[in-house]
Amino acid sequence: MVNLVIVSHSKQLGEGVAEITRQIAQGSCQIAVAAGIDDPDNPIGTDTLKIMNAIEEVFSEDGVVIFVDLGSAETAIDLLEPEKAEKVVISYAPLVEGAFAAAVAAAGGDDLASVLQEANEAAALKQQQAV
Repeated sequence: MVNLVIVSHSKQLGEGVAEITRQIAQGSCQIAVAAGIDDPDNPIGTDTLKIMNAIEEVFSEDGVVIFVDLGSAETAIDLLEPEKAEKVVISYAPLVEGAFAAAVAAAGGDDLASVLQEANEAAALKQQQAV
C-alpha cells in the first residue's frame, strides 16, 4: 500500500489535512504528519528530521508520497537509506486537494506512480472549476 506524509509549516494545518485524508482513506493507507517545529515562541516551520521520521513511520515497499505546503522535503529524502529513498516521491500539488486525491487512490490500492499522478492532476481539476 502506498502511504502518505503531510508536511506543513503549521502544525494545525498539517493535522487538519491529515484528518481529512484519514477519513477518506478509512485506514486503507497510513498517513503521517511532520508539521511545525518544537519552539513555543516560533512554532512555524519545518524540521528535516521530523520529515524523515514521518517517512520512516509509514514507509512501505509500495512507496510514500510526500505533500508539502511551502518549499520541499528533498533533504529529508537524502537522509534516508538509498533503497528507501528511491520509493519516496514529492507531490507539489495543492496540499489539500492533492492529499485528498492521493488518499482516494492509495486507499483503492493504486501503485506509487498512479497515486502521484492522481495527486498532481488535482491541481488541473481545481483550475478547471475556477473557469
